[in-house]
Amino acid sequence: MKIKIIITFILLSFAFSVKAQDPIFTQYFMVPETINPGFTGFLETTNTGVLHRTQWPNLDFRVDTDFGFFNTWREEMNSGFGVTLMNHRENFTNFSFTQANFVYAYRVQLNDEWYFRPAIEVGFGNKSFGFQNLILEDQININNATINSTSIDPLMLREKVNFYDLSAGMLFNNENSWFGTTLKHLNKPNISFSQTGNLPLEMFFSANAGLELKLADYIDIINFPYETKMLLTTNFMKQGDYSRLDIGTGLIFKKLFFGVTAATNPVKNSGNSHFLTSLNAFGGLHYDHFKFGYSYDFNTSKIGKTGGIYELSVTY
Repeated sequence: MKIKIIITFILLSFAFSVKAQDPIFTQYFMVPETINPGFTGFLETTNTGVLHRTQWPNLDFRVDTDFGFFNTWREEMNSGFGVTLMNHRENFTNFSFTQANFVYAYRVQLNDEWYFRPAIEVGFGNKSFGFQNLILEDQININNATINSTSIDPLMLREKVNFYDLSAGMLFNNENSWFGTTLKHLNKPNISFSQTGNLPLEMFFSANAGLELKLADYIDIINFPYETKMLLTTNFMKQGDYSRLDIGTGLIFKKLFFGVTAATNPVKNSGNSHFLTSLNAFGGLHYDHFKFGYSYDFNTSKIGKTGGIYELSVTY
């Protein structure tokens, strides 16, 4: 009982003192709507998909995240319209985060090859935390080893927090490449569970780029089909004190693709921080209009046997 009480107080103190971080997906380049609203209508057709992520399944700190999207294109308006939905759940704390966004992106033709796509994203979020099992200090009666049912502690907590969210992004692209930036939580919504608290959600910045090269245009390929492409991708993210840089490459065939990305911590916040945090293998299949993807993150730090991180995606 004492151990559970101590852990609860530590987690509660941690939750109120640090800045929240957005969920991050390894397959950001396969489902780019997760990082940049400028990809809404990017394919200039109707596009939909789902992405599931499980982190550290072998620990009590298991985290599950689901992301779904639907977007469509209106040629007469040069515009893409979409909606996204994300749910994030933490096993140990019973913390849950759900957010729905409505997205609009506009296409500007710069020249014969390049397009510019500014976008805006407006959403509504909900965060919940199970405080019903929280035991405060004045409820503990050490003399007779009992727990009082009431407390006079002045800390007033809300089990749910609702907030509105505003984000923006822009994207430059041609037939084979793209690069863009995103700035989420422009309005810095208050996500404090304390009724009198003020905990602004830190803005999330991302700079992302990708390039597809047809190998036959650069080298003499013998063992690969003529249409084989190489993918190069990178994504830099920063939110508060936290930053991450992903760099990856892969091969794309007509019905098959595979590759690897590296997740790095370019700005070490402590002497024990690792520069390379994980190596992430990915692969998948193209079938008709469907794309199936799978990725697994191999942890390179000393956190222990976590079971890794895996993601499953299906897009149409």
